[in-house]
Amino acid sequence: MESKAKPRFALGRQSSLAPERNENLGAVDELEVSEEMDSRVRLMYLANEGDLEGIREVLDSGTNVNFKDIDRRTALHVAACQGCPDVVELLLKRGAEVNLEDRWGSTPLADAIFYKNHDVIKLLEEHGATPPMAPMHVQNYREVPEYEIDSRELDFTNSVNITKGTFCSASWRGIQVAVKLLGEELFTDEDKIKAFRDELALLQTMRHPNVVQFLGAVTQSSPMMIVTEYLPKGDLRAFLRRKGALRPVTALIYALDIARGMNYLHEHKPEAIVHRDLEPSNILRDDSGHLKVADFGVSKLLKVANTVKEDKPVTCQDTSWRYVAPEVFKNEEYDTKVDVFSFALILQEMIEGSPPFSTKQEIEVPKAYVANERPPFRASAKRYGHGLRELIEECWSQKPFNRPTFAQIIVRLEDVNNRLVHRRRWKLRALRCLQNLEAVLKLNRPNPSSHSSCSTIQ
Repeated sequence: MESKAKPRFALGRQSSLAPERNENLGAVDELEVSEEMDSRVRLMYLANEGDLEGIREVLDSGTNVNFKDIDRRTALHVAACQGCPDVVELLLKRGAEVNLEDRWGSTPLADAIFYKNHDVIKLLEEHGATPPMAPMHVQNYREVPEYEIDSRELDFTNSVNITKGTFCSASWRGIQVAVKLLGEELFTDEDKIKAFRDELALLQTMRHPNVVQFLGAVTQSSPMMIVTEYLPKGDLRAFLRRKGALRPVTALIYALDIARGMNYLHEHKPEAIVHRDLEPSNILRDDSGHLKVADFGVSKLLKVANTVKEDKPVTCQDTSWRYVAPEVFKNEEYDTKVDVFSFALILQEMIEGSPPFSTKQEIEVPKAYVANERPPFRASAKRYGHGLRELIEECWSQKPFNRPTFAQIIVRLEDVNNRLVHRRRWKLRALRCLQNLEAVLKLNRPNPSSHSSCSTIQ
């Protein structure tokens, strides 16, 4: 018969939702480990230690596999926290209930997710564990966002991975869409939850032909997702790897697409939007061959202040070092001009056919930018005609206030483009004139064969 006063198992990792979790980690003040201990608590202790034989012996003696301590934790909770898949599998086979909640509402799966015990997560899900409630879940249906998509409407049967990170395709209401999946780490990482909320807030307000279109999101169930239009031609990075250096006219058209999208973000009202991760894999190609700016996971809003500063230094996991402005790398305050710096590198890459400082290790590149080094211009001067090189050099200036705005960049790119188009038209006209002249000369040229036959008749 169970004793009235249930003990608290305070050994090892505690519940992922326990407010005193960090204080009690490894504490044994409320549990004296001995041979005479309560068999039910001994079960939890053995689960903590990963002792399979001991667990079998205790369960064979009739101990309830689903015994709950005063915090309503079970041996399965303990094993999930500790990351013991063998113990979890044994407990499940012996009848452990997979979705029991402790006093704070945490399940074994939630604990396994918090402690990043991936083998245990997979095992619990295979046995029907219900994912924890999404961080943005609301209790009142009236509070459900209008952009909410029921995850059951997304069909991943013929899904394909999209070039960057956690993006894949899916079918939704008769069309193909791109889906950004938010992993299980979102449940325990406050920074990532905030970034997800911020990205959603930004995407809802964006409407521009050179910015990827937001369609909706899954926020009331797990995993959470962001759904956008699907651009099957992939990103600019993959395209440049296949094509290498682009023709000047093509590079200019692409540069104008990027600049127009970025100008829209920077002139966004009431707050400007700083992308802060502008690089080729975040620029997508549509069916018509035009480009769209995408992925706003680390974007910032410029509200009252004209500058922002990262809460903590940016790492190589957050962004590509090859395209980051020196002020971001140095963790200084920055503004919209960081995107102009990145744009200059992308434009040069389209003309050169190789990423900036391609021979350097990625971590060495921002150090070079801080030292005021820039990627060399190796392509012929002709490819940088009409002031294109000067524009790039202004855009990656060491001093942000010397860099032009995207509104100014668009004017200058359009001028270069018009000159190239005019020159191309002049060449086509000259070619047509030559072809017409050759045709006229050919018509007026005597035919030797006909002259010969006439002589014979005479």
